[in-house]
Amino acid sequence: MEALPTIKALEELRKGKKRKFNQSVDLIINLREFDVKKQSVNLFVNVPHKIKELKVGAFLEKKNDLVDTITPAEFNRYSDKKNIQNLLRDYDYFIAVAKLMPSIATTFGRYLGPAGKMPSPKQGIIMDESESEIKSALQKFEKAARVKTKEASIKLIIGKEEMKNEDIEENIKAVYNAVLNALPKKKENIKNVMIKFTMTKPVKINLK
Repeated sequence: MEALPTIKALEELRKGKKRKFNQSVDLIINLREFDVKKQSVNLFVNVPHKIKELKVGAFLEKKNDLVDTITPAEFNRYSDKKNIQNLLRDYDYFIAVAKLMPSIATTFGRYLGPAGKMPSPKQGIIMDESESEIKSALQKFEKAARVKTKEASIKLIIGKEEMKNEDIEENIKAVYNAVLNALPKKKENIKNVMIKFTMTKPVKINLK
């Protein structure tokens, strides 16, 4: 199947059977000459348009009205694996004040790390618990797309069906360019790029 310009591909996807829910728009970047055992892409990409509502939790020294907070006094609760699993299910991402990171790593690291939810200097770690710092950290997540290679194909939600085609296209370009820059062989590592709605088959797109 010939690759289509992004807007044309979205128009084709919209011709499919109408669903009773707001479908996600999925971006698929298939890789080649890329060994996932030796190489990886692990990025937070700030996109122009908000993709979906995210649930963000925080590890802070004291409770805060701006965000659901877990304080050090509550860390012991998470020695119970069930509570950890609930935490991972309930929150998409976490922020944390820097001084707590050693104890966060000890208590939560082996769970949050593999799930890609560990706060990092690039995304989520704040230096103090001021209102401005917390708000700034939360705003970064509002338009963030997480890109992580688990196999030789990158898959992520890039938008929602109700969004304008042009807005979806801008999000796709932002993620594609970030991935391209992170790949060791750049375009040589990209086999093809596809998009789909939740209930449709993928369509190849041309981002040249």
